[in-house]
Formats: sequence, C-alpha cells, structure tokens
Amino acid sequence: MSQQTNDFSKWYIDTIQKADLMDYTPVRGCIAFKPDGYELWEHIQGEMDRRFKETGHRNAYFPMLIPESFFQKEKDHIEGFSPELPWVTEAAGEQLEERLALRPTSETMIGHLYSDWIKSYRDLPVLINQWANVFRWEKKTLPFIRTSEFLWQEGHTAHVDEEDARKETMQMLNIYKEVVENFLAIPVYDGQKTPSERFAGAVDTYSIEAMMKDGKAVQAGTSHYLGTKFAEAFDIKFLSKENKHEYVHTTSWGTSTRLIGSVIMVHGDEQGLVLPPTIAPTQVVLIPVGPWKKNPAIIEKLDEIFASLKEKGIRVRLDDSDQSPGFKFNEWELKGVPVRIELGPRDLENNQVLLKARDEADKQSVELGSVVEKIEAELKEMQTRLFEKAKTFRDANSHTHIDSLDQLKQHLADSEKNETIPGWVLAGWCGDDACESNVKDETKFTTRNIPFNPPAEKHTCINCGKEAKHTVWFGRAY
Repeated sequence: MSQQTNDFSKWYIDTIQKADLMDYTPVRGCIAFKPDGYELWEHIQGEMDRRFKETGHRNAYFPMLIPESFFQKEKDHIEGFSPELPWVTEAAGEQLEERLALRPTSETMIGHLYSDWIKSYRDLPVLINQWANVFRWEKKTLPFIRTSEFLWQEGHTAHVDEEDARKETMQMLNIYKEVVENFLAIPVYDGQKTPSERFAGAVDTYSIEAMMKDGKAVQAGTSHYLGTKFAEAFDIKFLSKENKHEYVHTTSWGTSTRLIGSVIMVHGDEQGLVLPPTIAPTQVVLIPVGPWKKNPAIIEKLDEIFASLKEKGIRVRLDDSDQSPGFKFNEWELKGVPVRIELGPRDLENNQVLLKARDEADKQSVELGSVVEKIEAELKEMQTRLFEKAKTFRDANSHTHIDSLDQLKQHLADSEKNETIPGWVLAGWCGDDACESNVKDETKFTTRNIPFNPPAEKHTCINCGKEAKHTVWFGRAY
C-alpha cells in the first residue's frame, strides 16, 4: 500500500521536509518558511495582489496588537475567537493597564479606525487589503495547514448599502475561485456556509472548498458580508446624499498560507512534491549527464538554453554540481520542479535534449532548435493536466447517492474495510442546527458549504428525514 494512502500525515510531513520548504521552531505551532516555501507564498501573493488592484483595492497595514476592549464591542466576534487569543500583559517590566491581543484578524482595529476615516458618502466605498501575519493558538497543528502563526491577506471594505457590499463579497469570492483554480490548479466548490460555520460576527459567510488527496476538505478562502454589525459596534457612520447619518455596510475576506499546504496535498505524489508551474520557485532545471566535464560544448549549450529561458521570464536553474545525475534527478523531483532537461554527449551528437515533466512517467526527445518553445508549451500543458487530474479525483470522491445518516455510516464502514477514502457527501439538510451537529457527532463529517451549483438537488434531510431546505456538501476537514 502507498504511503499516501496508508499514512497521509507522514507522507505530507516527509514531503515538505524533503522539499526543504519549512523548519520547526522552538515556539509551539510556529514554523520558519525556508526560501523555497516562502517563494511559493510570494507567487500566490503576487497573483492575488494583481487581481485586488485591478478591482480598485489598495494595500495598507494595521497594528498587530489589539486592545481587549475592542473585542468586547462585538459580542459574537469575541465569543468566536476567545479560546484562540494569545495576550500581551506586560511590557518593559510593567503590567499593562489593558491586555493586548495578538491579532487573530483585524475587523476590530480597522472598524475603530474606519469610524474616524469615514464621514460622508463621498468617502465610500473604502476598499482596503492588508498582507500580514495573524495568531490563533491552535491545539493541533500541521505545517502550512494549521499553525499558531500564519501569513495571510485580509480585505476590509465599507459601502453605502447592502447591495454594494454584497456585490463586493461575491466579487472577492470569485477572484479567490479563479486564482485557486487557474493559478494553483485546484478545483473548488463555491457556496455559502451554514450558520454554525459562519465567521464570528458575520451576517453571511461564503467559501471555496478544496478536496485533498486523503479526501479531507480545506477551506481555501472565505468572503464575509458583515452587514452593519461592526459599523454599529464601532460607530462607523456616514452622512448620506439625503443628509442622514447612516451605518456603513462592511465586508471582510481572506486567504492564507494554507493554500501552500493545499497545493502540496492536492498535487503531491508518492515521490513527493509536484508544483504547478505558475508557483514553482524553479520551473525548469537543466542537468548535464554522462562525462560532460570532458566536453565543454555541453555546458555551453545548456548556458545558451538557460539564457533563452531567462529571457522568456522562465525561472530556470542549471545544476552543474558534482553529484551524480541520479542524485540530481531525485533531488529536483523531491522539490517538485515541473520540467527537467537532460543533455549528454550522445544527445549533443543527435542534436537533441531529453525532457521529463514532473507529473509524467516518460521522457521525451526534443530537438535542440525547438527546446525553448517545447518547454513553454509543456509548462502550460502541465498546468492544465494538474487541474484535470485533481478534478477527476475530486469528482470520483464526491458522493451524491447518500441520503440518510445510516447510509453515511455504512459508506464510512465500507471505506474503512476497503481502505478507500470516504471523500465528501452531497446531502439534504433541513436547516436545523441540531441535525447538522448530530451528523458531526456521529461521523465527524461537518458541513463544508451550500454549493451554488450542486451536481444534484437533495430533497430530504440526511439526519431527520424531513424536507430539506438546502443541498449541502458534508466531509471531514482540516
């Protein structure tokens, strides 16, 4: 049995360590991002940031320390985050008059400041994003997926009315979906969260949900319509065109470095990391093989290819170290590099190179004259292949035939017996929190979201059998 199937957590930890993406630190639940790991985030960040700016958003930065009194202003918010908050109680040898939380998210600080910044309808909309670190003291941690400190972006916008704010909420969810599907090659289901899974203090929360190779879900991005809740808590009012003081409608939306973990868990294979070309720190590695040191023409030709690829904006490395070709092949495979080019004396005689794509088993012979064009094409094709492969896997493990709790339990028992992953289940839900809670207690399956475009409509509640108000994805999640 494969390690991915047998012990997915061990496979995941082995993969990220062999790829040299991170290291553990003496602080519980906090990791160090090594250069290759951080560069993955830089590429995700670059694509997201470009999309945010195209839609009129600007970046700002807010303090990491938040006064305790700010949290008390929005009751649901403090209740939602209270167990996860680390507090600063002392500074310069003195007790602080008021405890300061390390930010779990910035709605409260930003709400406080928006109440000063926004005075008139002319000041709206306010479209601000922040790239930052946040803290949530997690009991159970997993690098990139769930850590006590993580990196993220959080958007915070203010609008004249509900219609404009809801439009923003959906626009940002769509941007997340497009980036995750097109840039990270991860298929997602977009939809609305159930009330119990809503962001603390939100009116409505929407999410994109991705399936990992062990069948578990990762919430890959969320967008929240906050109504006037935070505006009322922090007194964010504006003078309308009708000369009336009204509360703004606000949104918040975020994605984090758990996207790195998702890429690894969706695309990785038995050999380790497989990276979509869009985010790979090294997209192409050039490796001389055979007795290349006695033949300077080999390195000259690889230098030529290197320069041509650089000119095209392709991230390329030439590995002319003393290690054996076998060692190099293995090392760059573990790092998930999308394309490997091999050139030895015989290849040079035949006017060709060998090309190996990370996600394909076979090598291809490519004429030296067309190698750059072939590499460009291969990088595009690999991006598409990875998405299609992930979608095929997700669809094969998305079950639409289960309509009762007994059927779900039988499905789980069969999965365990056959050593297959249980995946997700599309089922009806009557809207009662007690039914949702019972499914979780009995099976550890939680609601992922109420999909906008479900593959089927469900008519009876999976728990009580009454008429279903919603068709919902259920699954185990990180």
